[in-house]
Amino acid sequence: MARTRPDPDPTKAIGYARASTSRQDLSPGAQRAAVEAWAAARGVTVVAWFEDLGISGGAELDKRPGLLGAIDALRTHGAGALVVARRDRLARDVLVNAMVERLCERVGARVQSADGAGNGAGPEAALMRNIVAAFSAYERMLIRARTKAALALKRERGERTGTVRYGYRVADDGKTLLPDDHEQAVIAR
Repeated sequence: MARTRPDPDPTKAIGYARASTSRQDLSPGAQRAAVEAWAAARGVTVVAWFEDLGISGGAELDKRPGLLGAIDALRTHGAGALVVARRDRLARDVLVNAMVERLCERVGARVQSADGAGNGAGPEAALMRNIVAAFSAYERMLIRARTKAALALKRERGERTGTVRYGYRVADDGKTLLPDDHEQAVIAR
């Protein structure tokens, strides 16, 4: 006899927040507040929270322990929704976004956005989810291009970019690398 899984409880949700850098101190709190407000307005209880801090939305799914934990918690808590403040917090990669949606569907849950973008079951909502996913990926590419251009300009001006490798320190001019005697001695040993 086949085992049947109970239907997920629509009054339970799993909350998820992501911030690309650990310096976005307010972002996880703001995301949590948006999800809590969404849940309160619908009579839903957020039964567990997961976060990925300092992780890009473009990271592969296997590099997102918080998101994987949230998806797993849908099953263990019998929750009907994985809720994010905005869909770009879920992923900035169209494929990762689609995989998360499918993994949630497999356990009978839905991804919900506190801002309402793409929520729903109809074709219009599916279209909106795809549009938001595409624009999130596009925005990620724009950020990458701007960063690359800024670093190229700094290198062109002779400004230092990146970290200072062990054995060296930055001179007072902020550009020149000088040997650090202590670290050079360690290297020599």
